[in-house]
Amino acid sequence: MIPAARPRPLADRVRAFLEPPRFASLATIDPDGAPRQSVVWYLLEGDTLVVNSKVGRRWPANLVRDRRAAVSVIDVEDGYRWLGLTCRAEVVDDPDQALADISAMARRYHADEPERAERLIERTFRPQRRISFRLHVEDLHDHLDD
Repeated sequence: MIPAARPRPLADRVRAFLEPPRFASLATIDPDGAPRQSVVWYLLEGDTLVVNSKVGRRWPANLVRDRRAAVSVIDVEDGYRWLGLTCRAEVVDDPDQALADISAMARRYHADEPERAERLIERTFRPQRRISFRLHVEDLHDHLDD
């Protein structure tokens, strides 16, 4: 087993970049060692990213088995501004917390359409078994300077 590094505090400029609802590309490791990428919503809680999924998908199963992850977040208006994070996942397998996390994400990513967010929560997410992960940043590199 690879030892975990110490979580790294995020600089104010990194936190400011992560605050808007951007999409993240999450990379995990399949059982055969191959990389797998998925596009995900996230929440920023202090120095930690929170991601969430329906149980049964490949990427959350990967994170339960192997806690290593890499995340990239790109500024879609200026693709030259981006952030890369190396993380260690903490599994949050509590159905109430997972529903609270995905609900907060739906409201964040659909802030301009609150009715749509609430429909997603009630019709899609509430009936599903969900799982959350707290991604603790161990290393980062950024291209945020102009």
